[in-house]
Amino acid sequence: MSLVDTNWLENNIDKVKIIDCSWHMPQTQRNGFEEYIEEHIPNAIFFDLDKNSKQDTDLPHMLTDSKSWEKIIGNMGIENSDRIVVYDNSDVISSCRCWYNLIYYGHDPNLVHVLDGGLKKWKKENKVTNNKKVTTQTSEYSCRENRELVKNKNQIDENIDRKDFNVVDARSIERFEGKVAEPRKGLRSGSIKNSFCLPFAELINEDHTFVSKVKIREKFDSLNFEYNKNIVFSCGSGVTASVLALAYSLINAKYMPTIYDGSWSEYGKN
Repeated sequence: MSLVDTNWLENNIDKVKIIDCSWHMPQTQRNGFEEYIEEHIPNAIFFDLDKNSKQDTDLPHMLTDSKSWEKIIGNMGIENSDRIVVYDNSDVISSCRCWYNLIYYGHDPNLVHVLDGGLKKWKKENKVTNNKKVTTQTSEYSCRENRELVKNKNQIDENIDRKDFNVVDARSIERFEGKVAEPRKGLRSGSIKNSFCLPFAELINEDHTFVSKVKIREKFDSLNFEYNKNIVFSCGSGVTASVLALAYSLINAKYMPTIYDGSWSEYGKN
């Protein structure tokens, strides 16, 4: 139940904590927080993907330390027992990164959901939005890092020869094959040796919902890798990798999202 639809959220809106995790690629010149201030789903709390990541690094969206995470989530008024629905208004389906973060830091995966179609579908169906300021009461939140759900560069390099897990890249095929320049400066073009490419956009419909489970399975089958190995997802900065992780969880209920956190922002450094 990683995904919930708009009708489910509308019917359960008073029983869940709602997070707006809208984040946009820099070149779009859109600001997720400013858009949230103008309009959001009632009672939604904004999650700033940039500010709530590790700060003492030049790599984007890296996981922060557990103490910082406890403070971030506690300040949002979220408790360990809360059922959470994350949504976004982004073309890169950034809500999935928050979904991954919550699971990584130990929130019960059965209590963390992404709104299928996000704010775009919610508004298209004329469901209620407002611009009311949301106030929260600080809570005591305790986290437990699932360190096996993240890979670092050394582990990625070692795996090239050991082949213990499959690495699947969510970037476009043009970026994966090095045919176009990377959007971030200072990065070479190309991809991790022996990795596979499945552009996340191929799993998303025009209305921002995920394609059917049958189509998701077909896309993964087309990679022709060994399913008996774990899958680690990568992308540009760890955001769309999480989209693939959620998609795969829809066809493999036992899968726990595993991300190469540095992704190409780290691996592609000149």
